[in-house]
Amino acid sequence: MEERYRPEAIEGKWQRYWEKKRLFRAQEDPTKEKYYLLEMYPYPSGAIHMGHMRNYSIGDVVARYKMMKGYSVLHPMGWDAFGMPAENAAIESGVHPAKWTYENIDTMRRQLKRMGFSYDWEREVATCDVEYYRWEQWFFLKMLERGLAYKKRSLVNWCPSCQTVLANEQVEGGFCWRCESEVTQKELDQWFLKITHYAQELLEYCDKLPGWPERVLRMQRNWIGKSEGAEIRFPLENSKESITVFTTRQDTVFGATFMTLAPEHPLTLKLSKGTSQEREVREFVERVKRQSIAGRTAEDTEKKGVFIGANCVNPMTGARMPIFAANFVLMEYGTGAVMAVPAHDQRDLEFANQYGLPVIVVIQPPDRSLSEEIMTEAYVDEGTLVKSGQFSGMDSVGAREAIVQYLEKNALGKRSINYRIRDWGISRQRYWGAPIPIIYCHRCGMQPIPEGDLPVALPHDVEFKSGGGSPLAECLDFVETQCPKCGGDARRETDTMDTFVESSWYFDRFASPRYNQGPLDKEKVDYWMPVDQYIGGIEHAIMHLLYSRFFARVLGELGLVRDKEPFTRLLTQGMVIKDGAKMSKSRGNIVDPEYLVSKYGADTARMFCLFASPPERDLEWSDQGVEGSFRFLNRVWRLIFENHHWVREAKPYESKSLLDGDLKVLRQKVHKTIKKVGEDIERFHFNTAISAIMELVNALYLFKPKKNGDPTERSVLKEAIEMVTLLLSPFVPHIAEELWETLRKGESIIKTPWPDYDREAIVEEHILVVVQVNGKLRDRITVPSSMGDEEIKGVALEREKVRRLIQDKAVQRVILVPKKLINIVCA
Repeated sequence: MEERYRPEAIEGKWQRYWEKKRLFRAQEDPTKEKYYLLEMYPYPSGAIHMGHMRNYSIGDVVARYKMMKGYSVLHPMGWDAFGMPAENAAIESGVHPAKWTYENIDTMRRQLKRMGFSYDWEREVATCDVEYYRWEQWFFLKMLERGLAYKKRSLVNWCPSCQTVLANEQVEGGFCWRCESEVTQKELDQWFLKITHYAQELLEYCDKLPGWPERVLRMQRNWIGKSEGAEIRFPLENSKESITVFTTRQDTVFGATFMTLAPEHPLTLKLSKGTSQEREVREFVERVKRQSIAGRTAEDTEKKGVFIGANCVNPMTGARMPIFAANFVLMEYGTGAVMAVPAHDQRDLEFANQYGLPVIVVIQPPDRSLSEEIMTEAYVDEGTLVKSGQFSGMDSVGAREAIVQYLEKNALGKRSINYRIRDWGISRQRYWGAPIPIIYCHRCGMQPIPEGDLPVALPHDVEFKSGGGSPLAECLDFVETQCPKCGGDARRETDTMDTFVESSWYFDRFASPRYNQGPLDKEKVDYWMPVDQYIGGIEHAIMHLLYSRFFARVLGELGLVRDKEPFTRLLTQGMVIKDGAKMSKSRGNIVDPEYLVSKYGADTARMFCLFASPPERDLEWSDQGVEGSFRFLNRVWRLIFENHHWVREAKPYESKSLLDGDLKVLRQKVHKTIKKVGEDIERFHFNTAISAIMELVNALYLFKPKKNGDPTERSVLKEAIEMVTLLLSPFVPHIAEELWETLRKGESIIKTPWPDYDREAIVEEHILVVVQVNGKLRDRITVPSSMGDEEIKGVALEREKVRRLIQDKAVQRVILVPKKLINIVCA
């Protein structure tokens, strides 16, 4: 053993050893309990960043710990490999997306291996591999058969520079998240997956995920957005047609004074046609189309509208209601029409004030009286109905039920449930994605690709143009084909799938990544799934996790998976921040993990990530923290270096030996540490687990042997030093392996069972009990741990301090928290 700790001399050695021995190879073993640990796989951007290092260090601790606990562990890694950055590289530097992607994968794989993570690399997948996305195309065809995939014309966010559709989440302040071009709206034929079919079930199962953070579940519930209310039909003036709205506040219908339509609503242009408003309405609609959907609904966006030259009638009051097109109303939500009740909706009130529209109070609060003339803020809470015909005097809740019954009885509307969630638009106008397996024939129409003709592989020889857009549409060798039904000339679909499709089932594929008889080997999937612990950022709380839950249900109906929920427990780790901001190239505050590993070693980098902050909180970068972690590992190294010669020869401690004094205290410390570290790892409290090991190391340095060479003393010290090494191994595996080899010359430390603590050893002989009088701390007493409750009460009542405070007062009762606290309550 070298005197100096040199991570560069040992880390590569152990990484090669693990790989040669295939120690992290996952195997289905029915005699063992399984544990599937998965961190969200990365996009192969070209380099691992500190966020990756933190995320994967968290997962690796648990995976290694579970291996040592005797579980059959699956801990895989793969690559979310499709996406726009690869196409951008092709445009900017002429490198084909496939070449760019696979070179980045090679680089990042090398970086991950250098960090010593316990991945089963034999299960590695890249979603851009045709053998992966062929099954994705198969899923699409199965969904098409079941009516879960369909095509329709839809208004979308459009980046004119990237020439592709953007999700709302990819629009930042009205601009493209990638190229910062102004985003517009465009109507396109788009493919959708019918996630709304499972809306109610997805919502209900949010209550069946106790291992998920409540914050994430709340975000999912809000995104699904179940609303119970009513559909109400507002007849058009001088017409047999009507406008249908959905509202959760039918108790306010008597206060509806105008109607707002989405600019893209079919009635907007239809009703304005031939009126004096036609030109103004058309110009308004065109102007709104240049706004992004996200921008239109933003809180700080100015609410604008235009009268369309038509009116409708309030079915409850008979009053005329002017109809406006408004930029904040979306066709995708509800019915694309909103009854405006300005007294009881703030947005409607601001709009009414801007355009001089009437305000009618129909709900009065219990504590004051509202007046329309002086209203500056809408009243949106419950209350008592006024100016509401036969429903006046009713409370809001009761009125909502009574009004919906009235609507149904008089054929004016009906009870209705609405969901905020919309079907998943998966069409993307780009090259680097999974082709949608559809053919268009001018005779037979749209035709699915026969399953026997899968996969539809991306052509390699394509030309990327600086103006953006997908080169697939220009690649005639790809586009031109034959109709599978009539054999005539046909063309392929040139849109590719949203990359969220790939990430919605990759965790299933890890169970049988080389299986080629179908997408999944059900026997192996049933063994490994669901994922026991999933780890990733809060930014994926909605889209990725919701789509994965949707896919689990579809695959279940296809007979491919057993479980409705793919992830049993979820941890959303915090960000890594430096100088008060999230690390990013644009801020110039990044720390390169490769530099960190080169200077200090992977174990130091891992320890800092795990010790500096609890996983769910943000990690503040600290150079001093890194140095402190390195010093601690040097201290552990020195401890073993100074003692390894005799430790190897000492006999294991046998509990039959009676201990006393400092030796007994040390052994108690060892076993308390074993207990705490195990419990803390189970709870992901890695910082406190490491702190407990540090305290044990301090105790070993402070321990002064009383008898030179005493066998019992050496046996206890041997146990203590070995336990330090074992307990550290999930956190800092390289140094732990090296020290374990030095101490025992046995097999890998990962093959050593996790230690059990000795319950007798951690029993305290004496306990400290806090004494209160009338709830205030007055004394502390130390008593034998074997003393009973009544005896402890007697000791407390006899204490001089307590007697002086009580004097002649009557003791009404004595409250005891066993072994911790006594509260003496006096009159």
